[in-house]
Amino acid sequence: MMRRFFQPFLHVTAVFLLVASCATATEVDFNRDIRPILSNHCFQCHGPDDDARQADLRLDQQEGALAHRDGHAAIVPGDLANSTVVERITSEDVDLRMPPATFEKPLSQKQIDLLVAWIESGANYTNHWSFEAIRRPPVPSVRPEDLVRNGIDNFIVSRLASHHIQASPSADRYTLIRRAYFDLLGLLPSIEEVDQFVNDQREDAWEQLLNQVMDNPHFGERWGRHWLDQARYADSHGYTNDNERSMWPYRDWVIDAFNRDLPFDQFTIEQLAGDLLVSPDLSQQVATGFHRNTLINTEGGTKADQFRDEQVKDRVDTTGLVWMGLTVGCAKCHSHKFDPISQQEYYQLYAFFNSTADNNSETPTVKVPGPHQKSEILRLETKQIELKQQISTDPDRESRQLAWQQQLLDRAGDGSLEQHDSDADWSVLNLSGKSLEGRAELNALQDHSLLVSGSSDDTDEYHASAPSPLKKIRSVRLEVLTHDSLPQTGPGRAEDGNFELSEFWFRTGDGRELRFSTAGAQHSQPGYEAAKTIDGKDETGWAIDGAPEGSLNRNRTAWFVLPTPLEVDLNHSLTFKMRFAKKAAGIGRFRIGVSETEWQYDPDPAILAVLVAIDSADRSEEQNHKLDDAFLRQDAVLGPVRASLTDVTKELDAIRKTIPTTMVLQELEEPRKTHLQIRGEFLRTSYEVTPAVPAVLPEVAEAEGARTRLDFANWLMHPDHPLTGRVRVNRIWMRLFGRGLVETEDDFGTQGTLPSHPQLLDWLADEFRGQGWSTKNLLKLIMNSATYRQTSAARPELMSVDSGNVLLARQNRLRVEAEIVRDLALSVSGKLSPVIGGEGVYPPQESGIYAFTQRKKNWKTSADEDRYRRGMYTFFYRSAPYPMLETFDVPKFNDTCTHRDRSNTPLQSLTISNSEAMYELAQYFGQRILSNEAVGSESAALDEERLIFAFRLCVSRQPRQHELVVLMRYLEQSRQVFTEEEKVWTAVARLLMNLDEFITRE
Repeated sequence: MMRRFFQPFLHVTAVFLLVASCATATEVDFNRDIRPILSNHCFQCHGPDDDARQADLRLDQQEGALAHRDGHAAIVPGDLANSTVVERITSEDVDLRMPPATFEKPLSQKQIDLLVAWIESGANYTNHWSFEAIRRPPVPSVRPEDLVRNGIDNFIVSRLASHHIQASPSADRYTLIRRAYFDLLGLLPSIEEVDQFVNDQREDAWEQLLNQVMDNPHFGERWGRHWLDQARYADSHGYTNDNERSMWPYRDWVIDAFNRDLPFDQFTIEQLAGDLLVSPDLSQQVATGFHRNTLINTEGGTKADQFRDEQVKDRVDTTGLVWMGLTVGCAKCHSHKFDPISQQEYYQLYAFFNSTADNNSETPTVKVPGPHQKSEILRLETKQIELKQQISTDPDRESRQLAWQQQLLDRAGDGSLEQHDSDADWSVLNLSGKSLEGRAELNALQDHSLLVSGSSDDTDEYHASAPSPLKKIRSVRLEVLTHDSLPQTGPGRAEDGNFELSEFWFRTGDGRELRFSTAGAQHSQPGYEAAKTIDGKDETGWAIDGAPEGSLNRNRTAWFVLPTPLEVDLNHSLTFKMRFAKKAAGIGRFRIGVSETEWQYDPDPAILAVLVAIDSADRSEEQNHKLDDAFLRQDAVLGPVRASLTDVTKELDAIRKTIPTTMVLQELEEPRKTHLQIRGEFLRTSYEVTPAVPAVLPEVAEAEGARTRLDFANWLMHPDHPLTGRVRVNRIWMRLFGRGLVETEDDFGTQGTLPSHPQLLDWLADEFRGQGWSTKNLLKLIMNSATYRQTSAARPELMSVDSGNVLLARQNRLRVEAEIVRDLALSVSGKLSPVIGGEGVYPPQESGIYAFTQRKKNWKTSADEDRYRRGMYTFFYRSAPYPMLETFDVPKFNDTCTHRDRSNTPLQSLTISNSEAMYELAQYFGQRILSNEAVGSESAALDEERLIFAFRLCVSRQPRQHELVVLMRYLEQSRQVFTEEEKVWTAVARLLMNLDEFITRE
């Protein structure tokens, strides 16, 4: 309900009475005390959003609040009697009181007192703290007796002293090494590593430990996982189809970037705009996968432009949250109701990301060979060059080839040329067919060919089905045949009898789609080779014009080879699919055969003779190539060299086909125009906007031409940017303490919380920036502090002063994340695979998990070492994450996740005890406890030794006497239930893995 804000005073006397109860003016701070009140209770109607503003009153800016309207002002500094705000917030009249009762956010008496005291003291407005430039504050002085190890402790201890609180003592060394391993690696230290650190007498033992742990390549996995949450990384597209995607090379790039401590400025620039750098290398292109982690809708009937718009908005919103801690996405439909971000400014940010190539069917990708693939490719390419040189430098080749060509002509004259491709090698299929468009007709002839008649569509797809006559299929033969009913007798349906087959593949009756790895033809029109029917592109294909015999209207044959043999039952249904993407380009008559053996190209001597008869000056490049290749095949001198070259080329091609791909960003040559969208609807646009940043932040540098993503990335990392350094430092602090210095780590705007230690936040941000944006250096700085090393033990005396431990008088206990729960179990079981990177894996899970998803997923449990990879490598479906991960609060990553929730549920305990994957690891853990080699002493058979060994593996410390007594009692109880020792110790292993301490970072 709209109300006029400015009304005559009714209770002026009451206003002055309030002043006496208010805090003194010097105690009121705008950012700390006043802005949160205005933001939560006033800005929705009197804030930055022009469309939502009531009574033309704006309270988020001083000039708006002080402006006079109808002879009144909302706020008159120092003058309570004439400040309409005071009258309205204290009015007893329900129709006048603000905020309105319908808003359901009434002001408390304390809030009213603060507002009155603030106005009485001059109503001073200051900029929001996070938009102010980062300035290095002086380090506070502390008492000599206070334990401080670096500047961090000065800030913390000084604040504690103001509340008459002392910091907690350091945790013991058992706890410290476990804390370091959990925070930096997400893994358990070994018993040997614990003992080495506990007994290390060096003064810098802790610093040396941190250096050693950060050099461990598993560091990149731990800290890469944090970043992948923000990158909304997943192995599937999302939405209901949720098809698989190949993005893991980006995940591996992130791991490597953390391991080599890539400075955060470069880390940022490469992910947001690596493709726009001068001569970007493969790594920098892969890095742009950060913004390829958006959802992609592959459902039928989707509008490509709608979902491209959704992807661009996701990139803007994600960038705002990850780097600036701002909810910029709130401004896509209207100006932000709380922060100084207008709707126009949102679409100016949108313009930076609006010119990438986005197509659901053809997202830009790059191939990313692994180290072994790189070395093998180099070896084979070198060998290939050597063999080609042998062929090209043979001095007698020309004379031998001329003699061979003459022999071909002589044999063609006397009719002695043999025929190849005998039907004995092929089983011809008894086909029945149909047109997918339903207009062309496919009729079977007596020779098992199909003759096509009827209408020709702009595009068409033939489906030809037959029962399989073989149990194993490796090769397929496609014969295109002439017929009197076809134009110029065919074999195609074009006016000249040609055709263009865009794509050729087939499907089994049980739904497997089979794609060919090799294709060849008796003859191909230049530029229209048979291999183009298997390249996945509708715009390319096989055609047969340019025949050396003259007319194209003759029978031709093409052959196709599967990468591996297909095994099926006899008479299993096979459906061959022939895609024609151009009008009237269909095949008019064809026949299909299959073979168990791999087809090898063997040129037809009759065609070779025709080519030889053409004057050498008139032959095409392709015709000369065919003659050269045919000669080399039969030449006694170069034949073996050519055979070796063929083998090397096949091996090289095979490796190249296994090279994984990953999606990347790619800028269009011509940038798209960007318009403001009315109410955020992509089909309703207003005026055009150009790339720019919000006015409340520093200006982006001038650029030649339109500003790009690279300009934007450089702007984010400019030393004067007030948000990037603070946000990143705050999140790193959050990982180490469970809470950021700014608790709302995803909102540094006016709705967010104030920093608990604002000067410390700026000091750390300045250190981070000054030390070259090094993540490892920042971690060492924080972890070397006495504040980080404190014990996490609860202190009853703090409950009344600081129950939430905001002042950090102790460390915090944290339950580890979902992936780490399984990693810890893998670690104690002795089965943890140390392999870093690679494709997603499929650990065991209960059957039937995906039976009721929109698209039933094929979860093939990994074998061997892949079964025991770290949790971050578990294949991640957005629509249905691995159940154990979901139980322990992993998000679906449809959006960026900057901070995971932590729940505590009975299902979590049940999962650790009873899930197939965890029970299997408990069994291995039990076997490890029983192993003499694991215990490593003559007393291995003693139960107490085994229990101590198992306990130390799990919680990195010696058991206390009462804990050992409980374990011994449980062991005896287990022996009364189980007769086999392995089952007894499996029960003990399950108990230890279910301890709260096992999955808690102290």
